Amino acid sequence: MEEMPMPGGWSMSMTWMPMYGQSLFDATASFLAMWDVMMLAMMLPCLVPMLLRYRKAVQKTSARRLNWLTVLVGLGYFLVWTIVGLVVFPLGVVLNAILMQHKELSLIVPVSIGIVILAVGLLQLTNWKLHQLACCRELPFGGQTRPDDAATAWKHGLHLGIRCSRCTAGLMSILLIVGMMNLFVMAIVTIAITFERLAPASKWITGTIGAIGIGAGIFLTAQAVGIF
Repeated sequence: MEEMPMPGGWSMSMTWMPMYGQSLFDATASFLAMWDVMMLAMMLPCLVPMLLRYRKAVQKTSARRLNWLTVLVGLGYFLVWTIVGLVVFPLGVVLNAILMQHKELSLIVPVSIGIVILAVGLLQLTNWKLHQLACCRELPFGGQTRPDDAATAWKHGLHLGIRCSRCTAGLMSILLIVGMMNLFVMAIVTIAITFERLAPASKWITGTIGAIGIGAGIFLTAQAVGIF
């Protein structure tokens, strides 16, 4: 999508701005379609191992029914991310509207971006982050076999989505503030999320991502205020 230049060298993504003649409903639907495609691309590498663990926990059923239940888990998972998108979109619309009306505020946006990335880097080093990551990696149902009913599968998908959204909230916020249509940043965030979720030494990787975030945040903030 196109970007609108703003004072201070920052570009405002047109992602948050309804097209001319487009209703709010249509704009929201368009955003959610793009959001869900992006979430599918970003979260699928992490979701697949969780679905495989679910399939191992639900063994006493036919292959056909197990496939259907697995799809149901995936739908519940992505429903949570769709709800997150429903929350994110109006916030982005309001923020962009404020910046359009008061363009002088855009001068502080580069500094804000650096501060947010710094905060995300610090968050990566907290026990809270490690706890959320451990929850995402644990076996479903405590490693015990579960019945093959649709309600359990649906609830499990919702549960996975909630855990995943909490665990990745920090890294996803970087993508939102830098620009959802920035494919380079999207790729970096996807790699970071995937590595910290799937790699054996997840604590070391999470700390490394945090250190990189802290360094990048300090550099961008200093650059924004004119130190560099």
